[in-house]
Amino acid sequence: MTDVKRLFDFPYYQLENKPNESALVTKYNGKWTPMSTQTYVNKANAISRALLRLGVKKNDKIAVISTTNRTEWNIMDIGVLQLGAQNIPIYPTISAEDYEYVLNHSESIYCFVSDQEVFDKVKQVKANTKLKEVYSFDEIEGCKHYSELLKLGEDDSNQNEVEACKDAVTPDDLATIIYTSGTTGKPKGVMLSHNNITSNALDSIPRLPLVEGETRILSFLPICHIFERVLIYIYQYAGVSIYYAEALDKIGDNAKEVKPHLMSVVPRLLEKVFDKIMLKADELSGIKHKLFYWAVELGEVWEPYKANGWWYEFKLSIANKLIFSKWREALGGELRTMVSGSAALQPRLSRIFGAGGMQVMEGYGLTETSPVVSVGMYNNHHYKVGTVGKPIRNVEVKIADDGEILIKGPNVMVGYYKDPEKTASVMSGDYFHTGDKGKIDEDGFLKITGRKKEMFKTSGGKYIIPTLLENDLKQSLFIEQVMVIGEGEKMPAAIIQPNFDFIKDWIEYKNHDIPTTEKAISQSQIIIDRIQKEVDKYNKNFGKWEQIKKFELTPEIWNIEEGHLTPTMKMKRNIIREKYNHLYEKIYRS
Repeated sequence: MTDVKRLFDFPYYQLENKPNESALVTKYNGKWTPMSTQTYVNKANAISRALLRLGVKKNDKIAVISTTNRTEWNIMDIGVLQLGAQNIPIYPTISAEDYEYVLNHSESIYCFVSDQEVFDKVKQVKANTKLKEVYSFDEIEGCKHYSELLKLGEDDSNQNEVEACKDAVTPDDLATIIYTSGTTGKPKGVMLSHNNITSNALDSIPRLPLVEGETRILSFLPICHIFERVLIYIYQYAGVSIYYAEALDKIGDNAKEVKPHLMSVVPRLLEKVFDKIMLKADELSGIKHKLFYWAVELGEVWEPYKANGWWYEFKLSIANKLIFSKWREALGGELRTMVSGSAALQPRLSRIFGAGGMQVMEGYGLTETSPVVSVGMYNNHHYKVGTVGKPIRNVEVKIADDGEILIKGPNVMVGYYKDPEKTASVMSGDYFHTGDKGKIDEDGFLKITGRKKEMFKTSGGKYIIPTLLENDLKQSLFIEQVMVIGEGEKMPAAIIQPNFDFIKDWIEYKNHDIPTTEKAISQSQIIIDRIQKEVDKYNKNFGKWEQIKKFELTPEIWNIEEGHLTPTMKMKRNIIREKYNHLYEKIYRS
């Protein structure tokens, strides 16, 4: 096999060209357990044979819901796709009601779950769906175990049927439906073909610094999201080892064990890592304290490709030896590249981590574009702080007259499932309307400037781009989340979720007499005044009409479960506005 044209071709390509004894590695009972390429392919074929015996046929829908990334997910993915059926990945953190909607809308007939918590939610709604059976990866009482299918597929007498199914799958056939948790309304089912995703993976490969058989990957972003899923296919093509992190709160421990060279991140994670580092800095004293802040200040003005000159690089080498080397050790010591997606990254973090020898390559894409549109790459001067790199090959980016980013290429989705009207509304010929605004600079780098729909006018007729203000304000250690408001009002204002973890430590460090409950923190005048200082600091970056004139603090942590955020950590603006209407009224009517 020379060509990879369908998603299930990736593991076969690896088996033929770059077989790996540790292709997929998951931790079970405290022990990292590798699976070879050959075993991976064998198990995927066993799943295909079992599914055929259960009556699964082309275009049937199989749902997979996993709390963490794990080897079983990949086995199921290939086992389902080889039959010409579709893998329907579902975010584990959405409500049981949303499970029911996605299972019914997709008409899924089987569902695979990772653990008890997910199983309990599926069990609540199963009777209202077309599900014939639910299987689990963990051993769960009252649920069939996925090993039953491996056993059913041991008999390879129908492997010829599997091969016939594989041969019948064309690159233009539907591979998956990914339900995007929209910031408003019900999730939309994005239909992606084999060609959409394989072309995107193959066209993205040149941007990643992968060394065949040597690079170690730590994967923890949800594989049900197309960003991580495409990266997993890329890693398989490159024949590198993928280690699946146990959980988000175990990333530090897992990184020390695995010593990854590369991992994908979202900006919120980097912000949290940086916040923790800064908290530890406050415990230092004397020369150590001064050295730490000297290194951070040096990092804040870092430029790639040694553009700051030899004297800066000399000072940076000292900072690296004394300070940044310890940051790298905390993440395993060998991490050199992080790929960031899903939301805008603060340029300050790009610079500081870049100064510390851990380059953050920011990318841009959407589920509808499979997802990669553009991404930075340190080699060949394809990297510029504050941009999302240059478009990948075969993907055309056009900026419309109103500043909207339009995309054309083999990666653009088939459409929204069962919604031709919605599909037509986002397409102009072959161009997909992203809803994002951006510009391409003189060197061909793409810069995102905001969301078309999120831009609003004040009553004075001034345009406000909330994301620009929000991204600046979130650089503050005191601010976890912020939503800029003010459409049709006389001025922009903000609803802010304080960074409670950081503030609790700050209270202790400063010996303030403030109870450390979220409610007390949000009502404390000392905290309000301190956050006002932060708002004043970042306001200086904007015109007078754009500046935040008032803000209110929320006593709750914004999260997915309560509906503040989507599973990819984007704000659900309508819901936040509704939840905190009393704060909105206080800002504008009191």
